[in-house]
Amino acid sequence: MNLSISKLPWYGQVGLFVLLSLAGVGVFYYWYVMPTQASLTARQHELGSLRAEINKGLATARKLSDFRQQVAGLEQRLDTLRPVLPDEKDVAELLRRIQAMATQSNLAIKGFAPAAVVQKQLYAEWPIGLQIEGTYHNLGAFLDRVSKFPRIINVTGIKIKAKEPSTRDVTIAAQCTATTFVLIEKPAPATGAAGAAPKRGTTATGGAR
Repeated sequence: MNLSISKLPWYGQVGLFVLLSLAGVGVFYYWYVMPTQASLTARQHELGSLRAEINKGLATARKLSDFRQQVAGLEQRLDTLRPVLPDEKDVAELLRRIQAMATQSNLAIKGFAPAAVVQKQLYAEWPIGLQIEGTYHNLGAFLDRVSKFPRIINVTGIKIKAKEPSTRDVTIAAQCTATTFVLIEKPAPATGAAGAAPKRGTTATGGAR
């Protein structure tokens, strides 16, 4: 079959031309315009993400000086706390200090019984059982000295009984637990709930019998 556009009426030729033009436009849009728009959208999204990261970095850079000041302040606080929570436990030195405070209070320490160290997240508790003899007044003076000691020592579980037979300088026998705390510089991952931060001071339980 031999087809010739020139044989078509004019309106047929115009319609065919319009149809071919639309087909050409559709092909151009599908193969060129759509991929270009998709690529442009992806690049705009990437550009937005980069701008957000840049803004975040600029905000962090503006706060860098504040962070440095905070770190310096925390380091100063850590240096201040080291005498209170030392990073190494010295058994002999601490026992000498406790013995000295007891002697200054006219108390006689009859026994030391270091207990197992209790590990916490940032520090360790180190309890020492004490057996003391003296008077109520001397025991009060000893607890006052302990509460003012630079290193944190909590005295708990105090049990007091009358000394038989008693003398002028020895009227009571007491048992208690003196707990000090050791700072852990690089704590291991916590396996349980960390205990509450240690508090300074002394607490007493029990009474005279």
